[in-house]
Amino acid sequence: MKIYTKTGDKGQTSLIGGTRVSKSDLRIEAYGTIDELNSYIGLIRDQEQIDHHTKELLKEIQDRLFTIGAILATDPEKGHKKLPDLREEDVLLLETEMDKASEKLPVLKHFVLPGGFAASSFCHLARCVCRRAERLVVGLAEVSPVEDIVIKYLNRLSDYIFVLSRKLNIDNGIEENKWIPRI
Repeated sequence: MKIYTKTGDKGQTSLIGGTRVSKSDLRIEAYGTIDELNSYIGLIRDQEQIDHHTKELLKEIQDRLFTIGAILATDPEKGHKKLPDLREEDVLLLETEMDKASEKLPVLKHFVLPGGFAASSFCHLARCVCRRAERLVVGLAEVSPVEDIVIKYLNRLSDYIFVLSRKLNIDNGIEENKWIPRI
């Protein structure tokens, strides 16, 4: 099987269900950004400072992002085959992990400037992409049906990635870069 089909050469692509849309369609932007986010999560997972538990959780998150991509790539107007699902327990898992990590983190009294070392910086990039994905999905939901759980998961995921960036800095003895505004 060849990877190229030539069916997109004129700027159109197919949704699950067969509907052809422009590659600039908001739905395509949304699931394309989810794909970008998934790549950043993979980059974080590949960092040597990431412990086994976190690597497994990040792999689980990547699986959920593929699920979200499939949900978003499906034409909501067409009957479609069974898709993987996103569940409330997926959101709860992120909340539980944040709560555990936050117990060991200093209380946040300032905004934190992105950085510290590579793994933490990659988290900040992923967090920004996650927020963009969330904004795109919210915009899509204003014009087309999107399951509420997708927006909720992305919202919680960006929070988790922020907490992970802080945890990685602390675990590696790196002081957070506090934003102290010049007034």
